[in-house]
Amino acid sequence: MPVISIANQKGGVGKSTTAINLSAALALKGKRVLLVDMDPQGATTVGLGFRDATPTIYNVILDKVDTEDAIIPTEIEGLYLIPSNIALSGAEIELSSQIGREYILRNKLAKIKDDYDYVIIDTPPSLGILTMNSLVASDEVIIPIQAEYYALEGIGLLLKAIKLVRERLGIPLEIRGFLITMFDKRTNLSKEVREEVKRIFGEKVFRTMIPRNVKLAEAPSHGKPIFLYAPDSRGAKAYMKLAEEVDGV
Repeated sequence: MPVISIANQKGGVGKSTTAINLSAALALKGKRVLLVDMDPQGATTVGLGFRDATPTIYNVILDKVDTEDAIIPTEIEGLYLIPSNIALSGAEIELSSQIGREYILRNKLAKIKDDYDYVIIDTPPSLGILTMNSLVASDEVIIPIQAEYYALEGIGLLLKAIKLVRERLGIPLEIRGFLITMFDKRTNLSKEVREEVKRIFGEKVFRTMIPRNVKLAEAPSHGKPIFLYAPDSRGAKAYMKLAEEVDGV
């Protein structure tokens, strides 16, 4: 029953797309999956078709509702969501003075995580309190890397944060893998980024790469995972392959 954060403090690398579609793929494989949206932008929440869902993870971490009361079912059987919205941005300030603030999400999820085969957390594009809460709550982290110039920019800071979680906070957080996203096999740049990532991170790089795909980009605006919007697309096939890797099949 692993808890997995999808993390990279760089925006636009496919975090929310990966959180939504990896979770959906695992659910379609028969797993019971909880997706937690920890990003105040709420892209994962909107990408699953929820715009005004309440209560949210903000209410949970501020002790206003119980964790189980914020969980809602999605269109995909076996996939559940704790939604988010812009109110969560205020939590950075509200949590800053709390003792043990890095452990709040971990404690909230401890009560319900055994009800699921996987808990997936979408994190904000920053290394603030919300992302640290997500990492501390997790057993593993998946790091999406876009196949573009400056792809590795900032990865060092994230790796330092992971080391901090392990050494100072005593959490045995493991890197599950680096995921290359928006890969275009027609360009030399994508191939060069792939080789560089593999050279640096070796066996930690997922075999599956997520292609640059119009249907993947369109799906969130329709409030649907790729499997409901364009099930035969290259994007859908790639995320199902990723789910098979993650699930050890």
